[in-house]
Amino acid sequence: MVIPNMSALDLSQAIHSKAVSCREVALAYLKQIDTYNPASNAIVSLAPPELVLQQAGERDAQLARGKSMGWLHGIPQAVKDLVDVAGFPTRHGSPLTDALPAATDNMMSARMRAAGCIFVGKTNTPEFGLGSHTFNEVFGATRNAWDPSKSAGGSSGGAAVALAQRMLPVADGSDFMGSLRNPAGWNHVFGMRPSQGRLPRYPVPDAFIAQLSTEGPMARNVRDLAMLLSTQAGYDARSPLSIAESGNAFTQSLDASVKHRRIGWLGNLNAYLAVEDGILLVCESALKTFETIGADVATAQLGMPPEEIWDAWLVWRKALAGRNIGSYTHHANWRDKVKAEGQWEYDQSLGLTGSQLMQASVTRTRYYQSMLKLFESFDVLALPVAQVWPFDVTERWPKHINGQAMDTYHRWMEVVIYATFAGLPAISVPAGFNAQGLPMGLQLIGKPQGDFELLQIAHAYEQAAQDLIQKRPPGI
Repeated sequence: MVIPNMSALDLSQAIHSKAVSCREVALAYLKQIDTYNPASNAIVSLAPPELVLQQAGERDAQLARGKSMGWLHGIPQAVKDLVDVAGFPTRHGSPLTDALPAATDNMMSARMRAAGCIFVGKTNTPEFGLGSHTFNEVFGATRNAWDPSKSAGGSSGGAAVALAQRMLPVADGSDFMGSLRNPAGWNHVFGMRPSQGRLPRYPVPDAFIAQLSTEGPMARNVRDLAMLLSTQAGYDARSPLSIAESGNAFTQSLDASVKHRRIGWLGNLNAYLAVEDGILLVCESALKTFETIGADVATAQLGMPPEEIWDAWLVWRKALAGRNIGSYTHHANWRDKVKAEGQWEYDQSLGLTGSQLMQASVTRTRYYQSMLKLFESFDVLALPVAQVWPFDVTERWPKHINGQAMDTYHRWMEVVIYATFAGLPAISVPAGFNAQGLPMGLQLIGKPQGDFELLQIAHAYEQAAQDLIQKRPPGI
């Protein structure tokens, strides 16, 4: 068996049946990281190999005594570098942070550690997670798994590339503005933004308003994705808006018929969204796969003008992203150390009033109600996961799409806000490739707290599209 090519669940079974040892698994992944990471720069702050092997030996000793910590027992993991993991620095991709190791895990890391994983490093992210292009002044750029001259996406770009290049069996990320979905689509893996509140977050400065970003799972197949979600999810009183449901629901079988399930294709929102040539065609081809297994695909329309949604989104974005940068402005000469996009986010937030935020919340509420109305006609909604193909890794962000100027550094990512702003679950599934061999994902949006049903639908698609799903990056 080739250990890095195994699914996470198959690897877990092999470890627990003692077909492979945790040490053998660690050695295989360390070799894979040594082989591919120098060129792709996906995993940063790597643990010393001897420490990884020591922990693997401890996991083997536990199994020899008949003790398993959980399904991740002995499985290597690297958490996104916006999240604290005890013993590793949390750099946020920023020169304003230091290289001191975190003293404790955040809640998601703690749950993964309790399930038995071995942390081997962190995955690279853009500075403070801003923008869907993983580059920063601390570690450099992460390169696309399919074409190293292209962007990996972001902000969970390191995680997506590590998955695609078999340096990790499963991975985590976080998603504010498509940060789990866009890099998944650009690296031909699965990335899921769970429902708002599905994954409790702790510790955080604010547990009531800052709900647009959520952590979540990434994987090369939907079963692994659901299993990692089962570990990450579950109510915690310290996160007062977390969903009061155990993650155990996601360990159930995902097998289900999608016959007569109704999929609403939103496309480019009646030409409102600028989208590069070929993206809609690739996504529509993926939707035809749904039709071959009995789903009904029809054109759908948003229930309110997208311009109103974007304007309200910008207000929320100012309040949350600007506040995050603001917590670092006490550093001397901080502007000299933060990328221009981060400075812009902070400056945008300075004049924001509580009244403006409340009015944007009213618009957001109206938008949510319009989505509920849309789900009376459809079980799931579909959009491209990105408006552009992976672009040159040396470019900061796309300034134009088909000749249309992008008026902010994140306007080209507008397609991902519709799930986020309504707090809905969304998953990126591999959709196909362009003539240059670059991947694109299809974004599926589920009903409120309909995470399990969404996973079932994605799983059915995966089973029907195996020839596509099984494709690997060059050289892997």
